[in-house]
Amino acid sequence: MKLKKFDVIDFLDNDEALIEYLNIALEENDPKYFAKALGNVARAKGMSSIAEASGLGRQALYRALSSEGNPRIDTLFRVLDTLNVRLAITQ
Repeated sequence: MKLKKFDVIDFLDNDEALIEYLNIALEENDPKYFAKALGNVARAKGMSSIAEASGLGRQALYRALSSEGNPRIDTLFRVLDTLNVRLAITQ
């Protein structure tokens, strides 16, 4: 039996799962972790379509939203807007 390599995007198949995943990633309070999670969501939705809709380059998004990336806040906001997702501040 051959095992399939785990990829989180296999489980990001509906909007509720995407939102929960991003909320959990945000709770880690680690910008790189959140950027990587956002990159996983973008891959699940289709990186090419996210890049086109956000006006950002596909390769630039892959780099910025990787574990080694360091995206600018406007890049994050553009991707979140394209996904129709908003961040909320609570106390």
